[in-house]
Amino acid sequence: MAMVENRNDKPGRTGAHRERRGWLSRIAPGVQGAFAKRETPENLWVKCPETGEMIYRPDLDAALWVTPSGHHMRIGTAERLRYTFDDGAYERIASPIVRDDPLAFPDVKPYAERLKSSRIATGEQDSMAIAFGEIDGQSAVVLVQDFAFMGGSLGMAAGECFIKAAETAVARGAPLIIFTASGGARMQEGTLSLMQMARTTLALNAVKDAGLPYVVVLTDPTTGGVLASYAMLGDIHLAEPNATIGFSGRRVIEQTIRETLPAGFQKSEFLVERGMLDKVVPRSELPSVLGSILKTLMMGRERLSTAA
Repeated sequence: MAMVENRNDKPGRTGAHRERRGWLSRIAPGVQGAFAKRETPENLWVKCPETGEMIYRPDLDAALWVTPSGHHMRIGTAERLRYTFDDGAYERIASPIVRDDPLAFPDVKPYAERLKSSRIATGEQDSMAIAFGEIDGQSAVVLVQDFAFMGGSLGMAAGECFIKAAETAVARGAPLIIFTASGGARMQEGTLSLMQMARTTLALNAVKDAGLPYVVVLTDPTTGGVLASYAMLGDIHLAEPNATIGFSGRRVIEQTIRETLPAGFQKSEFLVERGMLDKVVPRSELPSVLGSILKTLMMGRERLSTAA
C-alpha cells in the first residue's frame, strides 16, 4: 500500500499552528528579534479639527493646545487651571454634592450611567469646577466649565458649584472669573436645570453688591441657557479666537428666518465687531490680560479698604 506523506507530521510543524517564519528570519536568523515591535501610545498624535494636520501631542501641549494654524482646541479643567494661574499653582475648592438623576429621567442610556462615564473620562464630579489662586499676582476665584462633561451642560450640580464660587469670592474678597463652555441646560434635569439660570444670577448679585469684579471668558462653544444667563452678565467679556457663541445654532436660525447668515456669524471676532464682546484674546495672553483687568477693577476697592 502506498504511503501518503502527512506534512503535519514533519518536525517543527503542528497543523494549523506550524511555525511560519518571515524571509528575514530565514536568511539571517536572530536579526528579527532586534527589531521587535514597540508599543506606541494611541494618543501620541492629535488631528487638528480645522486643517486635518497631525500634530505631535507634546508640542501641542507646550503650545497650550493651540495648533500651528491658530485653532484653539477645547481643553479640560486641569489644563485650563494650569494655564491660567501663576506657575500653575492653585487651591481646588470642593464642589457641593447634589443628588444624581433627581427626576429618574428615562433615556436610551440611564442618566446615572452617563454621569458615571463622564466622571471617569474627565476626572471631575460634574461640568463645573472651582479653584482659587493668583493670576499675574492678583488673587481670584476661577470657575471652569468642561465641555467634555456632557457638553458642559448646566444642571443642579453646576448651579450649586457656581453659587459656592460666588460665596467664596465674597468671603475672600476676591474677583470671580468664569471660563464658559457649554451646550446649554441639561435636559435630563428638566425644569431643575432651567432654575439654575435664575439662581446663578442671584448669586452674582451678591458678588456685585460686595463691589467685586466678575469677568467672563467665553470659549468654544458657549450657547443656550448658559449664554442667556451668567455668560452675559460680566463686567468684562473676553473670548478666545474663533469661539462659537450664540443662543441657538446657526442652522436652526437659518431655517427659522429663511435667510443665509453672514460668514463668521456667532464667532467671537464677529461679535466683538458688533459690541457684544469686549475683546478677543489668544490663550497664551489670557493670564496677563486678566491680571491687568483685575488690578484695574480692584483699585477702588483697595483704596476703600486702606481708608477704612
